[in-house]
Amino acid sequence: MQVKERNTWEVLRDHLAEGDSTALNEYLSELSGEESLRALMRLDADEQQLIFARMTPESAADVFEFIPDESAGDLLGELSPEVAASIISEMPSDEQADVLSELDDEELEDILSYMDDEDVIEARELMAYDDDVAGGLMMKEYFSYPKTYRASSVLRDLADREEEYELNHVLYIYVTSRGGILQGVARIRDIIVAPSKARLADILHPAEAVVDTTKLDELENFFDDHSISAVPVVDERNRILGVVRRRAVYDAVAERADADHLKSQGIVGGEELRSMPTIVRSRRRLSWLSVNVLLNIIAASVIAQFQDTLSAVIILAVFLPIISDMSGCSGNQAVAVSMRELSLGIIKRADLFYVWRKEVVIGIVNGAALGLLIAVIAWVWQGNGWLGLVVGMALAINTVLAVSIGGTVPVILKSLKVDPAVASGPILTTITDMCGFFLLLGTASLMLPLLTGV
Repeated sequence: MQVKERNTWEVLRDHLAEGDSTALNEYLSELSGEESLRALMRLDADEQQLIFARMTPESAADVFEFIPDESAGDLLGELSPEVAASIISEMPSDEQADVLSELDDEELEDILSYMDDEDVIEARELMAYDDDVAGGLMMKEYFSYPKTYRASSVLRDLADREEEYELNHVLYIYVTSRGGILQGVARIRDIIVAPSKARLADILHPAEAVVDTTKLDELENFFDDHSISAVPVVDERNRILGVVRRRAVYDAVAERADADHLKSQGIVGGEELRSMPTIVRSRRRLSWLSVNVLLNIIAASVIAQFQDTLSAVIILAVFLPIISDMSGCSGNQAVAVSMRELSLGIIKRADLFYVWRKEVVIGIVNGAALGLLIAVIAWVWQGNGWLGLVVGMALAINTVLAVSIGGTVPVILKSLKVDPAVASGPILTTITDMCGFFLLLGTASLMLPLLTGV
């Protein structure tokens, strides 16, 4: 008889029950970061706290690398400040700042009181930046040397800092002048083969750099255009402040896209894991769903005004969801384009008319094509050309309205400092549904004798 393999979280529970921290850490060391996270997310909050309290700080930091920042902040906030500080101290500086930013002020100060002064200074510096600029994404772990340093001195220092060297996968070092002004970059390979008395000033290369206020989208474009793993971050005086890794930028872009998608689906706050408390998850979803109930009632009220028309031409009920869905799809396409252009800084509030004009053209072309298609289908299916005309006109006109609303609403909301990722969908759906229902049923009421043959 084959013995069923036990789940990782069941094994963790056994180690907790036995109170054997050594066995617990040995087992966790055999798991990948993703496997550890999956197992921990199946445990309740008390069990998670016990696990992290008994893990080595290094192992716990490895797991936290895979936990979304908000959830990581919640977990750390439940640990004792001393344990939380020991875990955070093992993280790279950029990840430290991301997690610490999720804590409330009291929790933050308690944890910082147990951290090294240098780590605290770096964390506060990084936390002062927005999380979508180079300063907020950079890490403070990098190697820089004055341009007067000799190659032999650099190699000796790197050898003494072997652990840091391996951790940061160093391929090059940054060369500075007095006051930390960035002068260039020197490849490790060039330093190794250079004469031992050669100075860095003689072997450096010009360095690409970004300022600390460079936006995330600009950073993404930079790494798309340059095949380097990291770029130095400088201030307005060209002093080096840190480095931004390619991976950190692409991870931030992916996280932003995930957050926007969750918001657009009604997950208020932009993050939810099933390990979160049920009441928190329920509240985040209900805040969206309850509003949508009211908006749907408003849209459905239009149908109630045309009950007689629906009773006379019942086939119209079949086309109501088609018009609603197709118009919604067209509108959401326009929303997506506007959201992207807003994030890139391509459009602003002053461009509202430009956005509308561009969308109207697309709406007319696509509306005509879709309207003709559905008109032909209705005509062939029911053998009534007037029905096809009514349905086709409703879909064509509503498509123009949908893309107009979908394109402009995110711009308007952004100018009002309302998150367009959250609010654009409900507004678009409500208006397009109401207009679509009114166009179809209102036109049908005017042409009722032609539709019924009476």
